[in-house]
Amino acid sequence: MDENNKKLVAATSAVLRYIQQEEEIIYTQPCPAAAHTPSVKLRLWGLSGRQAQMQMRNLMQMKAFHGAKFL
Repeated sequence: MDENNKKLVAATSAVLRYIQQEEEIIYTQPCPAAAHTPSVKLRLWGLSGRQAQMQMRNLMQMKAFHGAKFL
């Protein structure tokens, strides 16, 4: 193995070990934000309004109001 391959293998293994250590830290510590989150109320009125706006924008983008016909 030449010198460049040795350096590449060393750098790659160092990066992989760093990623593994970060994952271990993330998965072993409890999430403090999740413990204190209040229950979220589902607001159907606002949700339906946003959904209607998105649907209208989608129709405008498809030029449904401009008489374009899909072939």
